[in-house]
Amino acid sequence: MKSFELYIKYLMLFAVPLLVLGCSSSGDTTKNEQTTDSLSVKIDRQQLAMNHFLDGMAAESKGDFSMAIIEFQEALQYDPQSGIYYQLAKNYFYLQKLSLALQNSKKSVELDSTNLDYLNLLQEIYKSAKQYDSAILTLERIISLDSSSVNAYYDLARLYETKRPLKAIEIYEKLLDLIGNEWSVLIRISELYERLGNTTQAINHMTSLLELDPSNVPLKKLIAEFYIKDKQYDKASDILNDVILSFPEDIDAREKRAHLFVIQKEWKKASEEYRYLLTRSDVPHDIKIRIAAAFFEESVQDTLLLPYAETLFNTLNEDSTDWMTKMYLGVIAFRKGETEKAINHFDKVTELAPWNPEAWIRLGGLLFDIKRYNETIEVLKRGVEKFPEDFTINLILGISYSQIDNYGSAKPYLAKAVELDPNDVNALSSYGYTLSRLKDTPGAIKYLNAALRVQPENVDLLGTLGLIYDGEEDWANCDSVYLLALSIDSSNALVLNNYAYSLSKRGENLGLALEMITKALEAEPDNSSYLDTYGWVCYKMGNYEKAREYIYKSLKIGGDKSVILDHLGDVYFKMGNRQKAIEYWKKALELEADNISIKSKIEKGEI
Repeated sequence: MKSFELYIKYLMLFAVPLLVLGCSSSGDTTKNEQTTDSLSVKIDRQQLAMNHFLDGMAAESKGDFSMAIIEFQEALQYDPQSGIYYQLAKNYFYLQKLSLALQNSKKSVELDSTNLDYLNLLQEIYKSAKQYDSAILTLERIISLDSSSVNAYYDLARLYETKRPLKAIEIYEKLLDLIGNEWSVLIRISELYERLGNTTQAINHMTSLLELDPSNVPLKKLIAEFYIKDKQYDKASDILNDVILSFPEDIDAREKRAHLFVIQKEWKKASEEYRYLLTRSDVPHDIKIRIAAAFFEESVQDTLLLPYAETLFNTLNEDSTDWMTKMYLGVIAFRKGETEKAINHFDKVTELAPWNPEAWIRLGGLLFDIKRYNETIEVLKRGVEKFPEDFTINLILGISYSQIDNYGSAKPYLAKAVELDPNDVNALSSYGYTLSRLKDTPGAIKYLNAALRVQPENVDLLGTLGLIYDGEEDWANCDSVYLLALSIDSSNALVLNNYAYSLSKRGENLGLALEMITKALEAEPDNSSYLDTYGWVCYKMGNYEKAREYIYKSLKIGGDKSVILDHLGDVYFKMGNRQKAIEYWKKALELEADNISIKSKIEKGEI
């Protein structure tokens, strides 16, 4: 209630008792005197209430809401009117003291439940307090009192949108009946129908919008988008062609038409449309990149599009030194299998955008993938100088050193990668493996177990940990880890081989070892290591002829390796051919000159 209205109300309250006093008779003097005293007190209180109320309104008009609250509270002490509660609630609301605002707003409505101003303030406070159900009930009360309240319909529909979109549409439809087709309402209805997956209804409402404004180009393009979503490609094409006919230089419409060509797999038309846009001098370069990138993204799903994507980026590349163009060309070349071309493009990216870690990661990652580890190291050594805190650069550089058995150089980069992301399994496992190669067994076990805490069912990690325990001859932990790995993946050939070999070295559970290595060879019959393990299990079981057959086959497939040559020497010795045994032991020693065990066998001429 406005201050003027309250002011008039108070004047009316004062006027009534004065009129009554003027009509009293002398016989009622005593009674009238008592009444006069009572009314006089009442008038005084109302006058004080009005004074404080008006002071409160003055403070509110100056933005001094705290002072306004004090004045309205004083006014309530003298005359608890609904309008004063309303003003008090409003000022608390201005200060975002929602609990007090809500308390006083409810009181104003309790005293006057049909006042629309009071109800509107109450629903606003409910919304701010996120009490949406109460806000909905209040808005429905407002509409029941005033069915022409446009704002109430709109606010109610917006509240229903999140949880009850169909109810929101129903309210919006009632609003349209009330005010006729209105742009903002039709847009909301269209968006809701889209959310519900009812594209047809969304299109119908947007068509109604177009009837309101038939020359609205943005709306036409939006309708075309919806037709595309609804797979009504011919209608979408008609609208876009109409727009482009009237506005041939509309970049957005041409881009949408090109996208439509892509969807319809009309690659040539799409490429021509995109090339037109890329050659336009008035199209900003970042938009050109976006356009070409959109075509490239389509090529991810269909490699037949790669040549078209390459053509678009080559068009951009003719008059640009932008690093992003080179980046995309590098990726395209890589996907086409043109490795050297990809490397050249990525190398150029590192020159044009040395500040961009992605350039170094792309180039280093590509070289790593094709196993050119030394080149990877050279590239990423420069990259890590610029980006010492980049996780991926440190990780790839560290693993590259590991791949060429330079574990000492790998260690600091992998340690940094673990520091940067202590929950990355690749970093933890690579660092753990590197430490194991550097004979830091406790460290290796620590980081491999940390990796297993992240991925407890990672069989590869369990297999690596099993190898380390095997090397330490910690048989209890070795068996435990291998058995856990096989409980997760009983057909893992590498774990089957490694566990079988561990048992064969110990001479324990040879029957189980033979079963496991047989299963591993069924999966990979030409694996040199598995063949050697099978032969060694046979050797431990006393089947020397079969052992010789499999270990010899292992040599033929995998080439000379110290451990396999040593095994074959042992087999020949057990078969009684000492000369052949020494011959193979010597070959093994040539490959592993510091092996004391082999030296001893050669010197003694026996095992």
